[in-house]
Amino acid sequence: MLYKTRGIVLNFIRYGETSIVTRIYTEAFGMQSYIVNGARGGQKKSKNKISFFQPLTLLDLVVYHKNKMGGLHRISEIKCTEPYKTLPYDIAKSTIALFMAEVLSKTLKEEENNQQLFDFLQTSLLMFDQLEQHYYNFHLQFMLKLCRYLGFEPASADELFDQVYEFIGKPSITEEEKGLVNHLLQAPYTEPIRGKNETRRLLLDDITKFYQYHIENFGDLKSVAVLREVME
Repeated sequence: MLYKTRGIVLNFIRYGETSIVTRIYTEAFGMQSYIVNGARGGQKKSKNKISFFQPLTLLDLVVYHKNKMGGLHRISEIKCTEPYKTLPYDIAKSTIALFMAEVLSKTLKEEENNQQLFDFLQTSLLMFDQLEQHYYNFHLQFMLKLCRYLGFEPASADELFDQVYEFIGKPSITEEEKGLVNHLLQAPYTEPIRGKNETRRLLLDDITKFYQYHIENFGDLKSVAVLREVME
């Protein structure tokens, strides 16, 4: 049957000569995979089609959906919900966006509707696109806020670091790191949050370990190296 749904693209892989398989977090069905024929190639039509599947693109979709878990589905109609104004053109933002997409690829697994989570993700992405400055900590704040919807939100910096201690042994935590975590947990996206590059780097390691503690097979994040190169 055909269904209408909004979606957030996480990634795609090549399939055959001209096709792709894309993973999209949908409003109606949670995480789903779709095969898209003719998305790659030298023709102008293919180049236009592949643009829909860049990480974190917001889509309006009409999809064929099978009422069974797993497997590949197909897309009947597609359009961009709201084109980003800055993400594709700002190197720092686009790098942060790729990092966020990798985090979501490792955490969003359920093939079922979660309206609150979908709304949080779409609101966060649109807000990120609108921010003109003071967004270098956005990925850290996003990960901490995302924890609420994944079921392991820390109430404070002390709770987060206590669990990191349990996972890897007691690291050296500065008061500056604790203060930044508490600020990130409590502040809205629109509130400017400053932090030193070194503090940001250490905190990213700690929040990643916090995710590894709670999510089986979360593993390492490949995009961290590029993120650090661009932002430091």
